[in-house]
Amino acid sequence: MPTPRSQLISLDDTPWYHCISRCVRRAWLCGFDKETGTDYEYRREWIVDRLELLSHAFSIEIAAFAVMSNHHHVVLRVDAESPKQWSLEETVRRWHTVYNGNFLSQRFMSGQALSNAEMRVLERDAAVWKERLISISWFMRALNEPIARAANAEDNCTGKFFEARFKSQALLDEKAILAAMAYVDLNPIRAQLAETPENSEYTSIKSRVDNLNTKNPDTFLAPFTGNEKGAATAGVPYHLSDYLELVDWTGRAVRDNQSGSINASLPPILNRLGLTPSDWLMFATQVESLFGNWVGSPSQFAAASKSVGQKWICACEGSWRFF
Repeated sequence: MPTPRSQLISLDDTPWYHCISRCVRRAWLCGFDKETGTDYEYRREWIVDRLELLSHAFSIEIAAFAVMSNHHHVVLRVDAESPKQWSLEETVRRWHTVYNGNFLSQRFMSGQALSNAEMRVLERDAAVWKERLISISWFMRALNEPIARAANAEDNCTGKFFEARFKSQALLDEKAILAAMAYVDLNPIRAQLAETPENSEYTSIKSRVDNLNTKNPDTFLAPFTGNEKGAATAGVPYHLSDYLELVDWTGRAVRDNQSGSINASLPPILNRLGLTPSDWLMFATQVESLFGNWVGSPSQFAAASKSVGQKWICACEGSWRFF
């Protein structure tokens, strides 16, 4: 029986999550399907556009993404504090960015006067919407459902397009956050679809590099704050330059298969992470397979198990090795 999502996502322990959605059919989500000879490359843009739209509606930051042929990855940070300051109008406006709302919310946003009773009903509905706008489950639903409907319409078929449940990994500290982000950004290189991160189409790393060369950068991605004191603060708690250097070095090591012989010129951030080059390469390229639904130290696993009401969360080998 699948573990309830409430036991996999605990904002009390971390606002950071790595989520993966996979297709259920052999037909590809994106890219070129060699079996049918059909090119679905343009569908990648559907997902990127949808991510940008959702970033303006949900109180959830997008730190990394990669759109692959039959699955996609996102690294998300939930901002549960900002919605506490939202007005009724902002809450409804954000909800209407993704959904139609209801008769009362549409009248409210069009400037029509509502009675006191109608306002109470709308405020009750808005409170529910506000909770959904910090929910990773609702975010993933809002991302996948319209993509699935559009793809099914093109394929002239019905039924599920994505697996019913997306996989989530709770990222319990800064080390886990960086490893998951690098893992996501390096997907095309591991799949031998690109030689360098900056040439990896439909990834957050390419978007960030492209924005460096733009006078007026416009990105929907979470900013790098340079604050390395805690993962609970807004944005990614490292400097962008350090991250780009780390991903570039890792990408070259993966591409050149240098796991046994690492270049002596190492990114300084590795020292701050307290990882050897070989450990970092394993961590950043296998975080999905080495860990289950939680990525962190054994002590963090113990604390998280109490938060979600479980007797224990198994600390895998990677937990003991990298933390």
